[in-house]
Amino acid sequence: MRTIKPNIYVSFSQSLCMTRWLAISNRTNWEITRKKNIWGVPQRNKSIIERVKPGDTVLIYVSQQKENDTLLPSAVTGAFEVVSEPFEERTKVFVAPEQMGDEVFPYRIKLKPVKVFDPPVEFKPLIPKLKFITNKTMWTGHIRQAMRVIPEEDYQTILNAAKS
Repeated sequence: MRTIKPNIYVSFSQSLCMTRWLAISNRTNWEITRKKNIWGVPQRNKSIIERVKPGDTVLIYVSQQKENDTLLPSAVTGAFEVVSEPFEERTKVFVAPEQMGDEVFPYRIKLKPVKVFDPPVEFKPLIPKLKFITNKTMWTGHIRQAMRVIPEEDYQTILNAAKS
């Protein structure tokens, strides 16, 4: 009988790879994230945030919003490095949308700013270039959860759009 030894080099190199995340927010909670360097998800998204590791990168996406008579487009507002393991904290920091009741977004990570995009990068013009959005006409279905993994290529596409 042949014994198969685990390949420790593959496991080690995989642990060094950072994951790129797109975190879905609104403008109010974006401002809280920017000022407090913290990101939180609802109770129902605990299993997603548990996959986040220090060294990962988070891009913050804000949804379209009407402000007075102006329609603010959906956009990516900044890039952050994750600097903590996920943790649970029930202090009210974030503002829950009306339909979420008294949700406090208890599963959180601490962040360090990499770059705040000024101006924010409008999202809709990026859709044809983004690989994680496979259905370009019904694209909002790809951003319905609190956060999701995106490919390195999409991360770079968004960063490059912020530079131009």
